[in-house]
Amino acid sequence: MRIAYTVMGYGRGHAMRTAAVLPALEARHTVRVFAGRDAHDVLAREHDSHEIPVIGYRYGRGGRISAPRTLIANAGRVADLLAAGPETRRVWAALARFQPDLVISDSETYGHRFARHYGIPRIGFDHVGIMAYCHCRFADGDRLAGLRDGLGYRAFMGDPDRVLVSSFYPVRPRHARIRVVGAILRDGVRAAHAYDGRDVLVYLNKGDHQYTAALDSALRGCGESVVVYGTRRRGLSANLHFKAPAGQGFIDDLAAARAVICTAGNQLLSEAIHLGKPVLALPEDAVEQRLNARAIQDMGVGESTPLHRLSAATLTRFLERRHDYARATAAHRQDGLVQAIGHLNRAIAELTAGGRRAPGRLARLTGSY
Repeated sequence: MRIAYTVMGYGRGHAMRTAAVLPALEARHTVRVFAGRDAHDVLAREHDSHEIPVIGYRYGRGGRISAPRTLIANAGRVADLLAAGPETRRVWAALARFQPDLVISDSETYGHRFARHYGIPRIGFDHVGIMAYCHCRFADGDRLAGLRDGLGYRAFMGDPDRVLVSSFYPVRPRHARIRVVGAILRDGVRAAHAYDGRDVLVYLNKGDHQYTAALDSALRGCGESVVVYGTRRRGLSANLHFKAPAGQGFIDDLAAARAVICTAGNQLLSEAIHLGKPVLALPEDAVEQRLNARAIQDMGVGESTPLHRLSAATLTRFLERRHDYARATAAHRQDGLVQAIGHLNRAIAELTAGGRRAPGRLARLTGSY
């Protein structure tokens, strides 16, 4: 079976989830990844990956997402996507040359639209779909915004033939065709030996914008040794050690961390909880990240504060309570990888039970570009 696995390229969390499930799929099928920039950079090291465009946030002052800049920067690409314009057609041409029998998408819209347009079975497998397909406990004031984002997600992705949602916190699906699984952990994380080391780990998914002067001041004044990932800085500066992205090196630092301070993406929060690490979540100005941060508080495994409101006092209070939060992680550790692979294999079998499409159909698909 030929599977096109398309991956949202904003940040690295989508890539980490994909990397965890790819080996099992590649053992049974021919798989090609189509991923946006950040995800492609990670996945192309070990997998057959083709880079595609990405629609991402833009930032303003204080490391905050700027809605006007985001809209302006992405307006042309969104219009091209909705109208199946030249850029979209180039992505579709790359997908068509691969001639997939099925598409799996992790929050990636080009693959969803391609599959829908050509009648190819598709599976949605991500975390963001939680807002569209599950009953969520949104942060205060976010219910309407969450409904809006859920509708927006479905407008871009459509309704796949099967939906699989991964989440480190429990949610109830809205329909029987939707399956929810626990955290999807990489092999390195599953094999890691966690212990209480000497460093606090900081991870920012877009650190060039998010590493503000206020955050720098709070980290320098916290009295802890700090390892920082996600910025372009490198090397030692007082109590701070700025590091480049690293697969196993990052996992090693995470396993040894005294605490984790990070933007509120589902993947890293899942890994931190699995390794018993207390978390100070710094959600971006996005409903999904605030939803994740709310869960961190509800589970008792950490605290949450918006990045632009982080203060030295908040950081100090969190670190003073870190042992209590670390103990609370024991009740919430989970590994949904095996379950997710089982669901994917069953869905693939069900959706392709009729065999490959006729050769003429494949020829028309390739020849239409």
